[in-house]
Amino acid sequence: MTLWSVDARTGDPRGEFAESSADQVDLACRTAEATRRALDEAGPRGRAELLEAIAAELEAARDALVAASDAETALGVPRLTGEVGRAAGQFRLFAEALREGSFLDVRVDLPAPSATPPRPDLRRMNVSVGVVAVFSASNFPLAFSVSGGDTASALAAGCPVVVKAHPLHPETSELALAALRAGARKAGLPADVVQLVHGQDAGIALVRHPLVKAVGFTGSVPGGRHLHDVAKSRPAPIPFYGELGSLNPLVVTPGAAQARGAEIASGLAASATLGSGQFCTKPGLVLAPATDAGRALVEALAAHFTETGPQVLLGDNIRRGFASGADARSALPGVTVAATGKPGDDRQVAARLLTAPATLLSDGNAAELLLEECFGPLTVVLTYQDEDELVAALSATPGNLTATLHSEPGEEERATRLLSVLRDRAGRLIFNGYPTSVAVSWAQQHGGPYPSSTEPATTSVGQAAIFRFLRPVAYQDTPQALLPEALRDDNPLRVPRHVDGVLDLPR
Repeated sequence: MTLWSVDARTGDPRGEFAESSADQVDLACRTAEATRRALDEAGPRGRAELLEAIAAELEAARDALVAASDAETALGVPRLTGEVGRAAGQFRLFAEALREGSFLDVRVDLPAPSATPPRPDLRRMNVSVGVVAVFSASNFPLAFSVSGGDTASALAAGCPVVVKAHPLHPETSELALAALRAGARKAGLPADVVQLVHGQDAGIALVRHPLVKAVGFTGSVPGGRHLHDVAKSRPAPIPFYGELGSLNPLVVTPGAAQARGAEIASGLAASATLGSGQFCTKPGLVLAPATDAGRALVEALAAHFTETGPQVLLGDNIRRGFASGADARSALPGVTVAATGKPGDDRQVAARLLTAPATLLSDGNAAELLLEECFGPLTVVLTYQDEDELVAALSATPGNLTATLHSEPGEEERATRLLSVLRDRAGRLIFNGYPTSVAVSWAQQHGGPYPSSTEPATTSVGQAAIFRFLRPVAYQDTPQALLPEALRDDNPLRVPRHVDGVLDLPR
């Protein structure tokens, strides 16, 4: 079978790529597994050098990566240039984390023979889980794909990676793979620490392969749920870290609508249509008060949507899915099409803003559609009469990556109540801002209750993402010479450790 690289703007084929066979998937997994010892022996410092070398290679390949990914996704040169920087930055963040050392979570309990019962010498630390399968995202061909955060965090943990390329950007995937493998060679590690396969059947075979010990996935709810079930139905089930779908509700209080309605409308329109509405954190559901100020905010938002130019989406299936989803929501009784963006050619879509009363969520058929993500430049505004109606609407929403609250001084009591509701439904809470900027940092959380994530206790962005691909091991009464360096008495890696429950920070 053949996959084609296709120009997203014209539909013209650009090049062909062979789908990977079951035998090729098996070879990729076995080849990756063979590099585990090298990654382990490199230790945190050696892997930090690997990640930094990869970051440098990505930056060196910037022009080629941007040209290919722009052709395959139509996301634009400025956006994709920034994405190369984001991808490189993720590798450098994990290099920093490796040198800092707390990710190992080292705990030492010294022997206590007089304790009841007597306590042996126990030393615990995190180790790599093994080969990790990574599924590339359609909407981030660099920062959530072959050169994305899942790959960076897995390599940081000491796990070889087999990436399943996204069919919408196969050429970009191959170019990114070359940069990663070049970085591995420059760091003195095997290039085979990263492998690449193509094709839907290859992806399923990858999740089923017995050498694969965890999966990182970013994509649709149906596709992700299917692979999740495959991972969990294996003879030895494995963790499936899936980011699936998110509405990312944004709430505007009466005070905020009154004080900053025009400003909120401008920022919200920019956030909702950024990247043609194809960000995982796009604000797809807005709750605004049914007041004069709230209606003015919606009118201002509609004016921005009306001026939005035609949008090119990532591929034909995504464009068809957006068109059918937008039409189905627009046709619901009680829903009004408040604005439609400027029309384009038959390969483009127009942004759409829909409005409805929040009470429409009491209609099961309407709620099922309105509370499901529509991937692309569509946002739904629900208007509420009072705080209880707002809370009821928020309580009906599924799990989300983000939830945003715009409120004003003097509304603290209302804001406290709303934040308590939003916290149960999102992994990141944003105050007086917009959700489409996701910082790559130590404190970031990118994952929330299902369906936004299949494992809401974890994150796919930020330093804490490394913990998905680690597991703890305790060594009991083990001779010093046989212990990993981080567990030895002299602590040669100088990592933070808890010794008999007391935090010990090396000087």
